[in-house]
Amino acid sequence: MTSSENDALLDAVGPAFSKLRRGVLMEVENPVSAKDMSRSLVLAIVQEGEREMTVGAVAERLGVDPSVGSRMVSDCISAGYLSRAASQQDGRRTVLHLTSEGEAMMTRFRRLQREAFEYITADWSERERLEFARLMLKYVDAVAGLRHRGPAS
Repeated sequence: MTSSENDALLDAVGPAFSKLRRGVLMEVENPVSAKDMSRSLVLAIVQEGEREMTVGAVAERLGVDPSVGSRMVSDCISAGYLSRAASQQDGRRTVLHLTSEGEAMMTRFRRLQREAFEYITADWSERERLEFARLMLKYVDAVAGLRHRGPAS
């Protein structure tokens, strides 16, 4: 490929990610509702949290106002997916935990994500699927590492 073709390819990555973010799981064979997509974002943050997760921490990770984060967490609590508990490190704080229903919801959601990936890539070779999966995980790990590197200059 030429340099300009490489540039065009790299320039297309950002818009492609934007398209993915707009709801690919709502457009596949077994679509996920917008409500469940929203809930799964909150539950994943709590499930993957490296520390005790508070409502504020969830809002921060989602990049939303604390009031929006609070409404999203409250919805998950009302649905039975999350519970609040006193922090073991600071009894004045309230932390979030997945309930057994929340764990089951995430298990179902992870299964749907895999099914969506397989549906979307049905005409790809096994080698292409595995290479894309490997590179996507590498990319996500690099993004997670940005928290430790600080802002770009």
